[in-house]
Amino acid sequence: MKLLHSGKVRELYLDESYDPAQLLLVASDRLSIYDVVLPTPVPDKGAILTALSLYWFERTGDLVPNHVIGTDDVPDEFAGRAVRCRPLQMLPVECIARGYLTGLGLKEYEKDGTVSGIALPDGLVEGSQLPEPIFTPTTKAPVGEHDEFMTFDEVIALVGRDTAERLRDLTLEVYRRGAESAAQGGILVADTKLEFGRDTDGEIVLGDEVLTPDSSRFWPADQYEPGRVQFSFDKQYVRDWSSNLDWDRTAPGPEVPDDVIGVVHDRYAEVYRRITGRQWVSPTP
Repeated sequence: MKLLHSGKVRELYLDESYDPAQLLLVASDRLSIYDVVLPTPVPDKGAILTALSLYWFERTGDLVPNHVIGTDDVPDEFAGRAVRCRPLQMLPVECIARGYLTGLGLKEYEKDGTVSGIALPDGLVEGSQLPEPIFTPTTKAPVGEHDEFMTFDEVIALVGRDTAERLRDLTLEVYRRGAESAAQGGILVADTKLEFGRDTDGEIVLGDEVLTPDSSRFWPADQYEPGRVQFSFDKQYVRDWSSNLDWDRTAPGPEVPDDVIGVVHDRYAEVYRRITGRQWVSPTP
């Protein structure tokens, strides 16, 4: 196994003993917030991210091709956390769709009434549903650095108009499909982040992860109330916990207490159940 890349959560390997035309994408149990990897892992996190991504890749395949080849013959040490995939030349844009206003999008709106250059109605508050989902791309910063909002014109300047329009349209289509499906389990998808690349034929392909608690904000619909911070089935709980610390959001991150890790595990497992209709069963004995 040859390690090609290590990100905040995922690692990319070339399994030279299997098929050099395939890559192995492994989701770790690492936890990151504000682009900083924290030193405390969350048990089962990588397996839940992998299972949910596979669930969504299958259900969005008619909208956009994805990089998944399969999960066969994965080394035992990566069981449940790895996917064999096609190599992609990743595009240098974080593609974000927002259906509700929260997080950094809210902060950007409070400054000048826009997010990524898109003007929004006056009077929106924490958790407001937007008139329609919007594409709010960001830069793709290296590990430890922070992504910055981009306007659509800046995306065009970076990748060209045709590619920019395709990224925007695909991002919004995948978001809408995910939001409609998750709603059946009582989940609101506030926002989500996607990554795309080009395959060897130059086609735009969906990669990395899809609609997971790491890449999305999931809210229980029966507790939704604009004007306040929402209960969240994702790592927002850790962001909220860290807000009470004397920490400047730069590396190294703080150790996370066991009780906080337990809450994160249970919320990830619960949103998996609500979205898929299946109880989470840990692959670890």
